[in-house]
Order: sequence, then C-alpha cells, then structure tokens
Amino acid sequence: MDEHHYLGSGPLVGAQIRYLIHSSAYGCIGAMGFSSAAWALIERDKFIGWTEGARRANLQRVVCNSRFLIIPAIDVHNLASHVLSQCAKRIAQDWMIRYGVEPVILETFVDPQRFSGTCYRAANWIHVGKTSGRRANERDNSGPKEIFLYPLHKDWQEILRTEPSIGLGQRTSVIDEPADWVEEELGTAQFYDLRLNRRLFQLTRDFYSQPQAPIPQACGTHAKSKAAYRFFENKRVSMNEVLSAHLESTIERIKPCDVVLAVQDTTSVDYTGHRGMEGLGPTGHTKDAAIGLLVHDTMAFTKDGTPLGLLDVQCWARDPQDRGKKERRKQTPIEQKESMKWLKSYRAACEVQKVCPDTVLVSVGDRESDIYELFLEAMKNPDGPRLLVRCERTRDRKTEADFLWKEMAKQPVAGKQVVHIPRKGCQLAREAKLEIRHAPVTLKPPKGKKYPPVKVWMVYAREIDYPQRVTSPLEWMLLTTVEVHTLEDACERLAWYAKRWGIEVYHRTLKSGCRIEDRWFDSTDSLEPCLAIDMVVAWRIYHLTKLGREVPDHPCTIFFHEAEWKALYILVNKTTNLPVKEPTMREAVRMLARLGGFLGRKNDGEPGTTTLWRGLQRLESGVAVYRILLPHLRHGP
Repeated sequence: MDEHHYLGSGPLVGAQIRYLIHSSAYGCIGAMGFSSAAWALIERDKFIGWTEGARRANLQRVVCNSRFLIIPAIDVHNLASHVLSQCAKRIAQDWMIRYGVEPVILETFVDPQRFSGTCYRAANWIHVGKTSGRRANERDNSGPKEIFLYPLHKDWQEILRTEPSIGLGQRTSVIDEPADWVEEELGTAQFYDLRLNRRLFQLTRDFYSQPQAPIPQACGTHAKSKAAYRFFENKRVSMNEVLSAHLESTIERIKPCDVVLAVQDTTSVDYTGHRGMEGLGPTGHTKDAAIGLLVHDTMAFTKDGTPLGLLDVQCWARDPQDRGKKERRKQTPIEQKESMKWLKSYRAACEVQKVCPDTVLVSVGDRESDIYELFLEAMKNPDGPRLLVRCERTRDRKTEADFLWKEMAKQPVAGKQVVHIPRKGCQLAREAKLEIRHAPVTLKPPKGKKYPPVKVWMVYAREIDYPQRVTSPLEWMLLTTVEVHTLEDACERLAWYAKRWGIEVYHRTLKSGCRIEDRWFDSTDSLEPCLAIDMVVAWRIYHLTKLGREVPDHPCTIFFHEAEWKALYILVNKTTNLPVKEPTMREAVRMLARLGGFLGRKNDGEPGTTTLWRGLQRLESGVAVYRILLPHLRHGP
C-alpha cells in the first residue's frame, strides 16, 4: 500500500478490517481495507433517504471500502471486479463477528482524476453522485470524489431508514439545568444539533414575549429574523419534533392526576390572503371557499379545566381536486376519510395512557366524533382511555329496543343539575338547569356495516326553565364507556363534557392571541414548525390564565421568574420600592391583565386570555428596563 496506493496504507478510520488478496500461483497480489463510514455525505444520504435520527442510529451499518489495491504488475481481465464480489460475500459476516453489527451496505470513493471506477461498476456497485470535495486528509486534496454504494441486504433501505425506538417518557433533555420554562418545556427536542435547539428556545421566548407580533418584530433584529426563517426552512425541523418535546413535558404534568380529559377538536387556519403559499387547500365545502390548513388537536385538561398540554396534533391541507366526497362517503372506508382523525387522536392518547397507568384518560369529543368505529377502537383497548362523546341526533342510533332518543325519553328523570354555560357569540353566559336521565344501552351497528354491537352508558340532559332570550336550549346526549350507575356519576360526566369548551378557548387564543393566520412563508413545510411554536405559546398563556384561578394563593414564582414579577410590580405600581415577599399567583395574573387593559371592577370576574396576551407584550419591555435599573432598586419598605 505504501509503495503503490496514492493514499498509502493508512491510518484507517474507526472500526476496520483488512484483507490480503492471495493467488495460488503468484502469492500475495493485493490488499483491501474496510473502515467506518463517512459521517455525512449529501448524495449518499439523499440516496438512502434516511432522517437525521435514523442516520445517527444506523450509520454503523454502513462500511467504507477505504483501500483497494492490486499490484500494478498483475494484469488479469475482470480480476478487480471478481475480488470485489468475493469480498462482498465475506465482509458482513466478518464485521459481525468482530464488532457485533451486521453491515447492510458498502460505500467507497473514486478519484475521477485518477480512475474511472470501472471495476466497481462491473461488480454492480451503484454510482450515486460526488462528494463536496472537503477532506481532512492533506494527502488527498484533489477535489470531489465519485461515490459508489453496494447493498449487502435486500431490505437495506428499510433497515437504514428505521428511526431509533425511543418511547414516550424516555427522552432525555439536552439541558442539564434549564434556565427558564422554555428550556424545561422543550429541552427534549432531538434535532441532533445544539444550535437548532438553542434557536428553538430563543424563538419560543421571542414569540411568548410578543405573541401578537410578526416574526421580524418578535425577533427584534434583521439578523435574528433571518436566522428564524432559516430555522423554519431547515429540513431537520418539523412540527412533529417540536410538539414531541412538548408532549414529554405534558406527560410529566399528567402523571400526578387521577383523571385527565383528552379533549379533541378541529379548527381551520385561514390563509386565503396568502395564496402564494405552497401546500394550502380548501377549508370549506363550497366552491371557491377559503384556503388554508386544518388542524385537529388533542389537549389534556384536569377535571377543573386547567390545560396540561397537547397530546396530539394532526395538520393537513385538503386536495382541491378531490371533490364529491359527500356522495361516496358510504362506500369509502374510514381509513380514507377525514373522520380517521378521531381514531388517530384516540390512538395517540392510548400511547400516553401506557406511560401514565395511574391516571384515567378520558377522550372527549363533540358531535362530529360520534363515529361507531371510534367505539370499536375503544373496545379493542380495554386498558386504554375511556370515551365521552356527544351523540349526533341525525345519526339515528339504534339500541336493541328502539331508536336511541326515543329509548332515553322513556327513562325516568334521575335528578336535576345546574351547569355553567359560557358566553358564545351573542348568547350570554348563563346557569343552565338540566333534567338528567341515564341508562346503560347496547348500540346496534350502522346499517350495512358488519360490526359487533357496542355496550355504552348514556347520559341525557335537557335544559328546562330557560330564559326567553335563549333560542337554543341545551340538550346533550352523551355516550360514554365510563360506567354510570348513579345521579352523581351522570353529573360528573356532564361536568367533564362541559370542560370541552376549554379547547375552543385555546383555539381562540391561538388565532387571536398568537395571530397564526398572519404568518407568511413560501410553503406549509416552513409554516408548520412555526405553528408548532405558536401552539406551545398559546398553551402557556392559557395555562397562566387557569393557574391564577386554580391556585390563586400559591407564590407567583411557580410561573414567573424573578425579573418578570419584579418588572411587573414596578410597571403596575409605578414604584421602584419592591416588596420583600413575592405576590401570589392571583395578584400577579391580575397585575399582568391590568397591563393588557383589565379593569378589575367588582363584576368583571377573573381576567381572560385576551388581556393576558396583551399584557405579556408590555411586560417584555418592562423586563428589559428592570435589568437596566436593577442596581438602583430598593427592596422592602
């Protein structure tokens, strides 16, 4: 090698095996060397089609033919390709014996200024492109090399594309000691590049401090804005990865709870004004409707309505050419319908249930989720989440005795219950008096479907003695897989379903508070990771709103950092004389809301998300001023 090979005998990189080529007539006539694969190659990685995570997990299954020499004095037709073929038959087994890893593909590099790669082509190696020409070896500075690959296994592509199996709750944070809630919430994001993690943290902080601001304004400088757009355009950055990190934190908040409501709902995000964005589709069902994206998300709530975080997010655009779905819906399997979103979300909740065995998850959905297949899915998972779904009257559900609504009307009134109905549009908030019936029933499958019957419990609530101004009195028919034996059980199920409004508040916060419909990108591929950050920010704002009500007497430091609550106190009270003891959560939330226009009058109630996101925008500048004035502030009276 030292005498005849232009790279010499070595050293080889990492794991390695060397072979001598021996002839019975002439003795040793050459040698081959195999070593660890190149860390990253654009053309090779593109040809394999693996993700960053899959590449890092499976790169050891790629072996590089780093040296190949037949002594120049030997001139035998097809000898080189024959040697390559013979070696390819041995290398997998020998490598497995030595290193315990079975390679599935070989790679090599050919200098086009010296060789044409004829022997590799003759041995059926695949030419996939060129290297970039940057090499650390000073002896090899002649420019780009041709890349050849040789599969050793018929399923090589499937094997190399397999993502590392990291279950829920098993990720580790890239931050040992989180500096703030952002690093604590998103510290398990796996971009395999700390620069991307740091950029994610900074963008989340910027979006949170100014939730209604456009990206350039939130970032503050031209350089940071440019870096933000590069981040969103990076192929390694996805909505799924950002939200997966948030899910890990959500699971930790779920574990201490006895019951958690996993509320599903769909909302449309309108980008009609951004028709130049690639990947959008119609959001309505009529011709020339608005265009944008559909988002189906699942938010975890406590029984008291405190949002714990997102469990699942599905984002897609409808195909504008796919018309007439309504006419063929009965012949279309559910796997090809949008209704599949409910089953996917339920399955995601099943995965969370596995890692939270001490918590009862209840999947909650409105009338659109009244799908027979959803109950069949729950039957397959007896240890999975329970179901609580509002029945759609037009479905004409049948029981073994009669139509469902007629059957429930025959049941005796078990009692009455008062439920708070929040304001919706022009309809004012009110306390609704409900007449309650409940009974176990067995539902028959829809006509034409060969499904088994399903046993569920029904809770029927009908509003009575409602004011004249109420045009649509409340009438709920709830189907649930949670047993209902008493009036108290039925009232609890009604209270659980009433918390479903929380996800509508969240969607309003997402659209009005974070202004996601004002985001502008060239394609939805870049928009989606930005939307993911906005979704985490919207949850954080909503979470703050609820904490001020659920734990009003806790110190505000459970949510606000020192600089935040002190800057808030200075801004609201117009004094630099800070208190010795930090304010409570209720006091801090009301102060923040005052910055957003909350008056706090006797009948105003507690502040909502709107005033809080307005207050957050003013607080950001206040924190900056606080840090400047810090040396001049006095603590205590």
